[in-house]
Amino acid sequence: MTCKGAIFDLDGVITATATVHFRAWKRTFEEFLRKKEEQGEAGFREFTHDNDYVPYVDGKPRYQGVKSFLESRDIDLPYGDPSDPPDADTVCGIGNSKNDVFRELIHEEGVELYDSTVEFVRSLLERGVKVGVASSSKSCGYILKETGLDELFGSVVDGVVSAELGLNGKPNPDIFVVAAERLGVEPYDCMMVEDAYSGVEAGRNGNFGLVLGIARTVAPEGLLARGADIVVSDMQEFSLEELDRWFSATMHDDSWWLRYHGFEPTEERLREALTTVGNGYFGTRGAYEGEGIKGNTHYPGTYVAGLFNRLPSEVHGKTIYNNDFVNCPNWLSIELRVENDNFFRPLETEVLDYTHTLDMRNAIMSREITFRDTSGRITTISSRRIASLDQVHLGAIEYRITARNYSGTVTLRSSIDGTVRNYGVERYRDLSSKHLEALDSGDQDAGGGEPQIFLHTRTTSSDVRICMNSRSRFFAGERQVRPTRQLFSEPGLVTEVFTVDMQQEHPLVYEKTVSLYTSAGWDSRDPESESRELLRDLPRFEQLLCRHIDAWSRLWNRVDIVIEGDRFAQKAMRLHAYHLLVTANPHSTFVDSGLPARGLHGEAYRGHIFWDELFISPFYNLHFPEVTRSHLMYRYRRLDAARKIAREEEFEGALYPWQAADDGTRDSQTLHYNPQSGEWGPDLTYLQRHINVAIAYDIWEYFYTTDDSEFINEYGMEMLLEMARFWAGIARKDEADGRYHIRKVVGPDEFHEKYPGASEGGIDDNAYTNIMAAWLLHKTIETYHHRPKPVKQRLREQIGFDESELERWDDIVHKMYVPFREDGIIEQFSGWMDLEEIDWNDYRRRYGNIRRMDRILKAEGTSPNRYKVIKQADVLQCFYMLAPSQVTNILELMGYQPGDPAELLRRNYEYYIEHTSHGSTLSYVVHSSISNYLESHRQDKWNWFLEALKSDLYDTQGGTTLEGIHCGVMAGTIEILFKGFAGIHLFKDKIELNPQLPQSWRRLSFKITHRANTLVLEILPGRVYARRLIDGREQEMGCTGDGKCYSIDLLESGSSP
Repeated sequence: MTCKGAIFDLDGVITATATVHFRAWKRTFEEFLRKKEEQGEAGFREFTHDNDYVPYVDGKPRYQGVKSFLESRDIDLPYGDPSDPPDADTVCGIGNSKNDVFRELIHEEGVELYDSTVEFVRSLLERGVKVGVASSSKSCGYILKETGLDELFGSVVDGVVSAELGLNGKPNPDIFVVAAERLGVEPYDCMMVEDAYSGVEAGRNGNFGLVLGIARTVAPEGLLARGADIVVSDMQEFSLEELDRWFSATMHDDSWWLRYHGFEPTEERLREALTTVGNGYFGTRGAYEGEGIKGNTHYPGTYVAGLFNRLPSEVHGKTIYNNDFVNCPNWLSIELRVENDNFFRPLETEVLDYTHTLDMRNAIMSREITFRDTSGRITTISSRRIASLDQVHLGAIEYRITARNYSGTVTLRSSIDGTVRNYGVERYRDLSSKHLEALDSGDQDAGGGEPQIFLHTRTTSSDVRICMNSRSRFFAGERQVRPTRQLFSEPGLVTEVFTVDMQQEHPLVYEKTVSLYTSAGWDSRDPESESRELLRDLPRFEQLLCRHIDAWSRLWNRVDIVIEGDRFAQKAMRLHAYHLLVTANPHSTFVDSGLPARGLHGEAYRGHIFWDELFISPFYNLHFPEVTRSHLMYRYRRLDAARKIAREEEFEGALYPWQAADDGTRDSQTLHYNPQSGEWGPDLTYLQRHINVAIAYDIWEYFYTTDDSEFINEYGMEMLLEMARFWAGIARKDEADGRYHIRKVVGPDEFHEKYPGASEGGIDDNAYTNIMAAWLLHKTIETYHHRPKPVKQRLREQIGFDESELERWDDIVHKMYVPFREDGIIEQFSGWMDLEEIDWNDYRRRYGNIRRMDRILKAEGTSPNRYKVIKQADVLQCFYMLAPSQVTNILELMGYQPGDPAELLRRNYEYYIEHTSHGSTLSYVVHSSISNYLESHRQDKWNWFLEALKSDLYDTQGGTTLEGIHCGVMAGTIEILFKGFAGIHLFKDKIELNPQLPQSWRRLSFKITHRANTLVLEILPGRVYARRLIDGREQEMGCTGDGKCYSIDLLESGSSP
């Protein structure tokens, strides 16, 4: 791949007019501000480059820059009109005044060119690379003509063109994208060159192939932090050879990396969540080793899958119990002291350089900090961290210290800290949070005369022992160093203190290797001994790393997705797959846990298992079906608990809890905190009985994808029958209409927990619940009839199943009530149409982010129960789980006449999309997926897909991702790619594809496993290639198609197409 186009900014890149712009702005604004002072309206404060020009004006369209700066000074002026005279007290008037000053300065002083940029442009043209200019300045054309450069550029998109076309200013990418389009080049094939923060942000937002930042007047780290791939101080520092390397190799390697430049305290906890390392057994957030729990800045959490602890808390005079995902002892802690100073936190000194990265391909979190302490000493700390996939009970840190301008003694204090609490979710902090009690700590022999420290703790109520051991080693190059060592131990905390001499520019490497076992029944019978023995005779960090990388390589060989033509989608898809593998993978199938909705990354939702498996399991079904089976077995082992819940509610069968943790009891919270109002209120989401539907759907999808008869016969069928019994019990026949009704439930929407003014919770005949309950009953009957006689006999004996029950279930399927209107709209529940409408535009204007309309309405003293406002897809969720034709089939079985499937979906999509606030990231997934069925809304599929891709990476929900990633949306985006863009339809003996690649995608390649067939699929515009993987070798398969639809026969033994 080569660079085909280049888009250059003008000011500060081609010409030295950036300084002229600043001077023009400074004169204009200061004249205005002095006038304001004379009028007694505001005190004068100087307009400066760093505090005013860079953050508010630089790179932005002229009027937008005026507005931005005035807002920063709390000055409100009318916008005016672009024809306003320069002396008008309007935004446009001030902007026009600045333009006059700018041209006056240019006329007096001329235009200075950056010769290195002009020379680079000419070199590109000689290569046949098309070159354009994109500038916010309306003087761009004038300057290019004055300098004689106008003939070099094939397209010029400036402030004049931007105004004519109604383009958005930076950091929106519009002007750069249009400049590329006018050259006939895709942004993916283009480099763009900028010197402003807003400009490089625009390059990132435009998905350009290379964003090159020129740091003439701003900090290089600032440009890197905002989206620049490479930063130079002048174009002479960047060669054509480097350009070739970037487009041929480096750009593709970059898609494996998540990089953060510069320390941003307000962003740190989000970065910690997104750089979590884990192996399915435990996960550790990407917190800096030198910081403990610190307010809302740092949170070094470590979580073992399936480890919970239940504590009581007093709320509003009531005692409530919460079963929390336990924050285990902090094994990261490494503190530093230089000479005889006190121990200090490097991030609280003068930070000179800071980089924090995640290598997704190799699952390595790295951080490098260069800082100057109060004594003027400059030190660099570089660390690498893994949660070993080769040995899942092992974590390791390589901590490299380099003295830059001194030699002397350094002291490291390394600890395992069991005094931690659960502190990761702000709204939970007033609740009980101390889950660990200290048992023992001290020193042990690690073998070879090397000591190791250990800490044993226990959860206070679930009584699970957590055992950690740590081995420390120091190296100078390849030579092992023996520092002086002291041991300190107190309840819940064990510490080693090492003192060693360092030489200037000679790195000292500290390797900290930690073992972790628990006494959970599925983990270890003797965690104390196993934790100690694991560390004996372990090799150095580098060797542990190699084994870890090999293990991850085998995972990526099964799951990697290659997208050519879209840098952002490529990186986001790999990030999503990475975090799913951190949460669960084939190395963790021994863990007795479900799939936590927020991964092993934080304490949001208390680490509980919800219905999100519905969105997550398809990823594992197609890559690691053994992982899905493991999580379904978690559900099976808690079937008795589900039976007990059903009995407590006076129903037969089994009812799984909406929120589950370790033992399968109901862990749904009874009170919910509203950060908008600061109050606690009742939580009725436990009435989401549709969790039974989700689990049944997971069972069926797993069975269909794998044909695992042993699972369905031994476990799955029993679960289906017991859940069907529950639905048969809760569905009550109304003699008035002869139909079955399901009352007092809550649907996926969650905003509507009861009817307005009602004292009891629940709504009646939620359409999603009723339709999918009928589907479950129908599918269970069908599946049972296909079971072998011995299986049926065992079920009769084991759970007392009588086949006469099937007759009633069939009657319910055919007579289930759904609030289906004559106009084709399926009411979300009975009484939905009686609710009030809200003024959506008014709420957007007042609140901006209205995703959590429930909290906003409650804070206003009202309730979402009164209004037609939905958190996420509810009725439309049916079309996510079932194809439109399957939905209509179920409705027809019920006795309704839904008509054309696509039309049924269109009507309901267009109605409900106008009432949905998208308060859950899952909403983006559902709406993107179902848009695939609607010709008139195909663009929606892409738009919702992009929202889903951005949701965790940019925390678009506003502070939720830092508490834990969203596994459902991450897996859901991969499902959209498979079903929506690759167009995969799975059948028993074949796979059909109807690809609809996004316009910029040139190639899509991935592997899937369906019924023991592992296929390599490669999709190009108008062509599909298929290969079967047999014993590690790829064998070409026949793939018949007409350029739009393709079919792959899974029964063929292998042949050339």
